[in-house]
Amino acid sequence: MSLQEHLATCAPYAVQRGEGRGRRQYDEAESLTRSPWQRDRDRVVHSSGFRRLQYKTQVFVNHVGDFFRTRLTHSLEVAQVARSMARALHLDEDLTEAVALAHDLGHTPFGHAGEDALAELMYNWEGFDHNTQALRQVTLLERRYLTFNGLNLTWETIEGLAKHNGPVKKLGPWLREFDAAWPLDLTGFASAEAQVAALADDIAYHGHDLDDGVKSGLLTLDDLTDVPLVGGILAEVRRIAADYTDVPQKAQRIRHEVVRRVINALVTDVLVTSRRNLQDLAPQSVEDIRAASQPVIAFSPEMWAANKGIRKFLFARLYRHWRVNRMGYKARKVTSGLFTVLTESPDLLPDVWRERAPSGNDMALRRTVADYVASMTDRFAIDEYRRLTDLSVTG
Repeated sequence: MSLQEHLATCAPYAVQRGEGRGRRQYDEAESLTRSPWQRDRDRVVHSSGFRRLQYKTQVFVNHVGDFFRTRLTHSLEVAQVARSMARALHLDEDLTEAVALAHDLGHTPFGHAGEDALAELMYNWEGFDHNTQALRQVTLLERRYLTFNGLNLTWETIEGLAKHNGPVKKLGPWLREFDAAWPLDLTGFASAEAQVAALADDIAYHGHDLDDGVKSGLLTLDDLTDVPLVGGILAEVRRIAADYTDVPQKAQRIRHEVVRRVINALVTDVLVTSRRNLQDLAPQSVEDIRAASQPVIAFSPEMWAANKGIRKFLFARLYRHWRVNRMGYKARKVTSGLFTVLTESPDLLPDVWRERAPSGNDMALRRTVADYVASMTDRFAIDEYRRLTDLSVTG
């Protein structure tokens, strides 16, 4: 799409091509064939951190089964939902997609169990959280280009990663230093594109976690009958399905139909509510979106309550299921074991990582080990733990 075509299709409150704030690390000439945010999206897709998401836990550890979602498939589903909503709201689809695809690049192996372990271990050492880690991944840890570390993404994409969940009220030391060098206006909201990516994250993971929960056998369709929004949709799908007596794999199709309709209901509500919010605010630029007193991309109060009810159900019945708890316990043990061994004996780090931790600097060592462990896939973390702790496994 040319600049002229983009300006004709994007609303004035969208991030406008030709008005971006540039790239922080290295001043590059603009591409002749891609917008800055298409270029950002492509760099994310080609990054090593993005590829590693294919073997990082969403809910189920990778080796449990090949047909459950991983962080990679989750990110792809978020991007699909986000891009569809961006198009409907006349936003920049490429920026929306870039933020959606990159939002989980900071996740550790084993999902939130691994993150919780690293957060506890780094508590007195400037902390750890996956959102800040995603920024470190795209600005520092990727090592692909001759002239800079990181991916040299645009200000707008970095802003989206930093603020897609809203203004940042508590800055860790690393983010504070980064913001001082390249201010991200962290007290305001992000662009509407980033706000869309944030809600697409909620919509996608509620849909696919319901799907995977039932597929795994940890949940049944009957368990969903009293879940807000989901229960009513399930009853309607079952009523329709009663007329189809000879359909093969009927229960599986009912599950898919329920998930499809749940996602559609959530997306539709966001679009209706956001259009109303935009009409009331009447923003004339992206700066009006950033300066607003509340997000413009949002659920209605009724759907927000239903969405909260879905989250509460999933936490109680899936994320805290005893089988998931067992896997989480083992995941925290592996993550903590790796961190402890490598901080106590840094000479066991691979050369490329040991070079990043100056001798005698405990803070740099712990941060380097946290970066190394966070970069691992589930499978690599398990294998590395064995290599470091099991004498029968070659190091």
